[in-house]
Amino acid sequence: MAGMALAGASLLAMMPAAAQDHAAQDRAAPRAASGAGADTVALSIPNGRLEPALVRFTEQARVKLVYPTDMTDALTTTGVEGEFPPLEALGRILEGTGLTYRPVSPSTVTLVNPRYVQLGPQRDGTVALDEVVVAGRPTGPVAAGLPPPTGTVGQPPPPYAGGQVATGARIGFLGNRSVLTTPFNVTSYTEKLINDQQSRSLADVVLNDSSVRNDAPPFSERDSFFIRGFTVVNLDVGFDGLFYLANPRRVFTEGIERVEILKGPTALLNGGTGRVGGTINLIPKRAYDEPLTRLTTTYLSDSQIWTHADIGRRFGASKEWGVRFNGSYRNGNTPLDKNAIEVGVATLGLDYRGERLRASLDLVHNSQNITAPTSLFNAVAPNIPVPRAPNNRLNTASSLEYIDSRYNMAAGRVEYDVLPDTTVYAAGGVSRYNEDFLTSSYRVTGVNGAATNTLAIQPQEIQGMTGEVGLRSTFRTGFLGHFLTVSAVEANNRNYRGGFTAPVLPIFQTNIYDPVHLPRGSVNTLLLPRSNDRPLFAELSARSVGIADTLSLGDDRFLLTLGGRFQEIDQQSYNTRPGPTLGNLASTYVRGRFSPAIAAVFRPVDNLSFYGNYIEALEPGPAPPVTAVNANQVFPPVVSRQQEIGAKYDFGTVALTASLFQIEQPNAFTDSRTNVFSVSGLQRNRGLELSAFGEPVEGVRLIGGVTFIDGRLARTLNRQFDGNVAPGVPDVAFNLYGEVDLPPWLAPGLTLTGRAIYTSGQFYNQANTQSVPDWTRFDAGLRYTFEGVNGKPVVMRAIVENIFDNSYWASAARGFLAVGAPRTVIVSATVDF
Repeated sequence: MAGMALAGASLLAMMPAAAQDHAAQDRAAPRAASGAGADTVALSIPNGRLEPALVRFTEQARVKLVYPTDMTDALTTTGVEGEFPPLEALGRILEGTGLTYRPVSPSTVTLVNPRYVQLGPQRDGTVALDEVVVAGRPTGPVAAGLPPPTGTVGQPPPPYAGGQVATGARIGFLGNRSVLTTPFNVTSYTEKLINDQQSRSLADVVLNDSSVRNDAPPFSERDSFFIRGFTVVNLDVGFDGLFYLANPRRVFTEGIERVEILKGPTALLNGGTGRVGGTINLIPKRAYDEPLTRLTTTYLSDSQIWTHADIGRRFGASKEWGVRFNGSYRNGNTPLDKNAIEVGVATLGLDYRGERLRASLDLVHNSQNITAPTSLFNAVAPNIPVPRAPNNRLNTASSLEYIDSRYNMAAGRVEYDVLPDTTVYAAGGVSRYNEDFLTSSYRVTGVNGAATNTLAIQPQEIQGMTGEVGLRSTFRTGFLGHFLTVSAVEANNRNYRGGFTAPVLPIFQTNIYDPVHLPRGSVNTLLLPRSNDRPLFAELSARSVGIADTLSLGDDRFLLTLGGRFQEIDQQSYNTRPGPTLGNLASTYVRGRFSPAIAAVFRPVDNLSFYGNYIEALEPGPAPPVTAVNANQVFPPVVSRQQEIGAKYDFGTVALTASLFQIEQPNAFTDSRTNVFSVSGLQRNRGLELSAFGEPVEGVRLIGGVTFIDGRLARTLNRQFDGNVAPGVPDVAFNLYGEVDLPPWLAPGLTLTGRAIYTSGQFYNQANTQSVPDWTRFDAGLRYTFEGVNGKPVVMRAIVENIFDNSYWASAARGFLAVGAPRTVIVSATVDF
């Protein structure tokens, strides 16, 4: 799904008022003030539901306002008509709702729900409640209608209507921006959607976007993605705006507040890291003002039990200190034969939000142990059609195979407002991932499913380290407004592997429809090398300096962003074969380049925007798969380019978006005849993305989209395959997820959910002589919410994924074949204490 639109004015994250003036996501010069002498504004808000009335209030009063949508559920308002000071108008809108407001500082107003007022005096004079913050009227460039400095520490932009996607997202070093005035295609999925869909990992979340497909098996050790027809591996996922820190194999969702997908090259925005198809960024959870103690217990077929605790608290006179802890443990058998997964997750998020200083610290630990992990079918003989997909419950792996991994990460960020319109920031982090495994790789040799199975070991350690410093400032030069951003980034990724004499492991004939399984004990796993003492195999360093200036004209009706980033990518590989040359430098590539970018937004009216961009990327060279003949070869950096135009329209409760794009990237592929991986030619993807999302009717929520892609091989080795369809790229992909709340008189608190996912057929090879058919998956579920004995909500959820239990090839990307997951039942209960 593409980005969403926000009408009129941006919404603020819940943070202290002084910080909000400098952490606004977008332009929207506020005209509200909490003093009695505030200017009046003309308002026309009809009676009806309270939530859309508050949205219209933010648009017409030009204030920045955030509120939890749960607070306004089932509430209505008589509206307001005429000219009023903003706070007086807010009081009129709230009449009869049971909600009131109370100023807590010269520029901050809190909505009070008396049901949540704690008994007894509060030392700081506040009450424990959900809150709405109205920013006071600023002075200087921000008041003149410029995009203000945008903070990234604290709560992320609030949800759009329906609560499933957000009104804004982090646009790299530009900070948080509302999607309507962002000249890129961006989507931010919320914690509410993650919980309601009972997502286990990042791969489950991205299924909501028609431009994103998974290209790794669901019961393997990793997630990997295709965005706009280009590979984006989990190593390229960002954590809180920093790269090479997230788990390089699989991201678990317990500690994640938002999943942001920014499509297209992001060199200017993210410091030269990421991939050409797009960037996925993870926003960690932060403590809310309201204390949170939540326990979720989940059953996943066939016999997995998953327990997850989520605890959040804020401390201090103004609740400036926050702590959010998430811990979970999951273990048991999956629907795949012989497969069992054990996962442990612990995350701790600390943050401070002062008047001028904001800071955060995140600590993450993951462990994942998999028995009989499903494997990719790494190659299909070139002279046969691709066989039909095997039964999705049949595991070709043996019970003696395993993948055990451990991951630890620490990341911090600090922002300081040196002036009312200028913010400086610094961020950094380190991570370490260890992986030990014994797994199979397959070469399919017959249309009847005959295959050769080769057992392999590749223990490895992956270390990441990233640092960034930057500045954001707004100012004017005559009639032009400026939002200036400057950033310097250094990211480093090291891979330690090899350095041992490979033991003799079985190579045997099998069949993907009737696999041969090796008995336990046929391989002495105690003698296999481990990941904690491997030599350095490859090192990647990406250093860059970026600058961008967003020019504002005509009361922000026209925004033009000009910028670029000078990048230097340094790739080195080392000899890891035992012997006298162990550790010697094998190859090195250093390339520096200035990558320009230009992007524009035109808004003829507040709720409609047109945008366009041209952006480049200097990316690290593609890495060969471990099964390729030249698996240890390092390829030089490559340059990719994108042109894109689009439109976004916000109806208030539903948003529509459309994007047209063209991306060119040097083409990489593993030749099925020689098993040699090479960068040989150019791939050009042209596409159209359409999406809709929101709550079109009260109690009905939708997220849907369709993507059409024409992926072509523009230049290939010896011009042999020029004009052919690029392997692994579907020409049509469709997603639709919906929720319907049943009427209270029929079934109070009951919600029905459903999802349809369609992917057209894909070619497997560059010659376009091998292909896999299209596939469709249907999910269905329900959710029941009621009040527990303590007056807090209890939520029961049940989902059946792949309800018709279809077996299909889910992906043919990167020269691999991946089987889709079988029917999976997920049932959970969430209790707040």
